[in-house]
Amino acid sequence: MIIGVPKEIKTHENRVALQPAGAQHLVRMGHTVIIEHGAGEGSGFDDEQYREAGAQFEKDARDVWAKAEMIMKVKEPIEPEYSFLREGLIVFTYFHFAASRPLTEAVIQSGCIAIAYETVESEDRTLPLLIPMSEVAGRMSAQEGAKYLEKPMGGRGILMGGIPGVAPAEVMVLGGGVVGVNAARMAAGLGANVTILDINLKKLRYLDEVMPSNVSTLFSSESNIRYRLPRTDLVIGGVLKPGAKAPHLITKEMLSLLRPGSVLVDVAIDQGGCFETSVPTTHDKPVYHVDGILHYCVANMPGAVPYTSTLGLTNATLPYAIQIAGKGWKSALQENPELQKGANIIGGDVVYKDVANAFDLPYKPLDEVL
Repeated sequence: MIIGVPKEIKTHENRVALQPAGAQHLVRMGHTVIIEHGAGEGSGFDDEQYREAGAQFEKDARDVWAKAEMIMKVKEPIEPEYSFLREGLIVFTYFHFAASRPLTEAVIQSGCIAIAYETVESEDRTLPLLIPMSEVAGRMSAQEGAKYLEKPMGGRGILMGGIPGVAPAEVMVLGGGVVGVNAARMAAGLGANVTILDINLKKLRYLDEVMPSNVSTLFSSESNIRYRLPRTDLVIGGVLKPGAKAPHLITKEMLSLLRPGSVLVDVAIDQGGCFETSVPTTHDKPVYHVDGILHYCVANMPGAVPYTSTLGLTNATLPYAIQIAGKGWKSALQENPELQKGANIIGGDVVYKDVANAFDLPYKPLDEVL
């Protein structure tokens, strides 16, 4: 199979979908790997490393897309790339369809095969291709929250860990999944008092056992969120409903419960955000204020640490890419239930129910397509 890796063009997206070692592995298996010139530079991998791995090169992204049978990306195609989509082309990347109707419609109209990293699901209900980036984003959310609590950055002027005689910051983490756990550990490591909210009591009991003493748990309900907000300096939103739009756990009206200069970090922004006032931002302009509350809603947070992120992501995606390239998309899906969950849109049909529900689109069960 011919596998194409274009350079990411989303603002400050420095990751690349395939590291040189991954390209070498695919080439040794008899596949052709085409890299757009400079695609890996933002992650610290130069063209020479890919050349030594046996990859071929194209100077123009259009040629990479045109020659490839499967495109591997990091982020979803954005508008300048919509015209590159075509019938039968396999696109293996993060899509987050429920957050974007224009993207969903463009992929439907193209007839391509859209397999989404974020909905590939293991037998134990974990999301193996989302986990490494959730780990990065969760840890970064505490770092970014600490930075934007500083007064010059627009925050209240709170030091996360406090000092002797002065209380540390109060941090509320919405969601006890991979993002939430990593955010809580980082914030706790900085010395903050952290409260994790989740609706899964089994998970809360586990977190109570394994988290540091400055992390407490609370059942997630509107009343408990309202109770905590006046006492909170930083809120990190890490709620996930795989493939579906994130629920709004903090409404615009609830912002009045926070003190001016408090910070909201919405890690769920890829799925529409878990704060009603969340709007996607970029690394160029990461924050904005609503009613005196600072919002950080960067949709590609791991892009700021591309070396770490690229290695973490490609470690996870390569085994699945090998299956698709070696067997073809249909056989790979038929033989691997985990990859089946990754199928979102195939040949114009929406085969992932939550994507169809997000925009009231017709849904076709994957079994009928396979």
